[in-house]
Amino acid sequence: MLPYGKQTIGKDDIEAVVDALKSNWLTTGPLVSTFETTFSQTVGSQHAVSFSSGTAALHAAMHAAGIGRDANDEVIVPAITFVATSNAVLYQNAKPVFADVNSDSLLIDPKDVARKITPNTKAIVAMDYAGQPCNYAALRALADQHNLVLISDACHSLGGAIGSNRVGNLADFTCFSFHPIKQITSAEGGMVTTNSDPATTTLKEFRNHGITTDHRQRESKQQHQYAMESLGFNYRLTDLQCALGLSQLAKLNRFTRRRNDIARFYRSLLKPIPHVNPLQTRTGIEHAHHLFVIRWDQESTGLSRDQAFEQLRERKIGVNVHYQPVYQHPYYVNRFGDQTGLCPKAEHAYREILSLPIFPLMKEEDVRLVAEQLQAITQAKPNTLSKAA
Repeated sequence: MLPYGKQTIGKDDIEAVVDALKSNWLTTGPLVSTFETTFSQTVGSQHAVSFSSGTAALHAAMHAAGIGRDANDEVIVPAITFVATSNAVLYQNAKPVFADVNSDSLLIDPKDVARKITPNTKAIVAMDYAGQPCNYAALRALADQHNLVLISDACHSLGGAIGSNRVGNLADFTCFSFHPIKQITSAEGGMVTTNSDPATTTLKEFRNHGITTDHRQRESKQQHQYAMESLGFNYRLTDLQCALGLSQLAKLNRFTRRRNDIARFYRSLLKPIPHVNPLQTRTGIEHAHHLFVIRWDQESTGLSRDQAFEQLRERKIGVNVHYQPVYQHPYYVNRFGDQTGLCPKAEHAYREILSLPIFPLMKEEDVRLVAEQLQAITQAKPNTLSKAA
């Protein structure tokens, strides 16, 4: 099976982790701050604070943004995103309010965001779907107009940019993920970037049980006493993971170029297939292409997206679907009720989207194979295909 995503691990990555294993610090050691400093320099932010996952990073950003301090706080999030984006709002006892997406890109629609703002709104979360940065100029204007915090869920878009401005320096807080299928990996891990000194202090305390110092800091001062000043979590990233993250970060530009090369090749191969429509990229954007997403035209093919999914999987093409509108998940229906029709563009897109394989180790023949199999299933008669629910 050709997977839709896969990590790229080299000998240098393995050696970096082995070196960390041989050191005196497996966690809370010097590689943590080295990774954070190097990361902030890479994306152009003043600060970067590491976390144990992208989900933990999102949770920490919500906390540092003050979400949940007031009763009835609301945060606007895109309908199409991974559940962690919205769950992080719930962790802070606030309410996620779902905004629709633009049909051509599946990025959050600033016009619908504007319609969803209420006196209880405290923040807007932009999610860079598939690796394409959102319209941050429009979202920043809304945030400034209504005195809101702008949070970027950039778990898909490390390596992306708008003009000369890198993802990581486009919002008040930017959250990244280092899951194995992301642009770089630390096995699991996350990062929050910000230009705020006070927020950085809050983030560091939040990941360390609310304690103001870590073990290495106390050791350097020959101190044993520590102070817990707030309620936090153990969301720390280990030195082993930071060693891998540093090694991977050095290859980010190469990985991004390769993803973009694959995406361009896909577009050229899929262009003759009219019922297979890749998402559009805005002008002036440097796409990170965590995903390569197409919209499957059921009317032209006579096949549902689920039938196409089944057939491609049977042909060993590991397509996937990203994502079902969050409010349609059982937990959200049980908690907030059936909200069908809330975001019609997102709901319609969910019935059509397919994520094709894309990762740096893919070869040209792999991309050709995916395109050939897409062409083959569109030419097959519907009654020869397995039926999907």
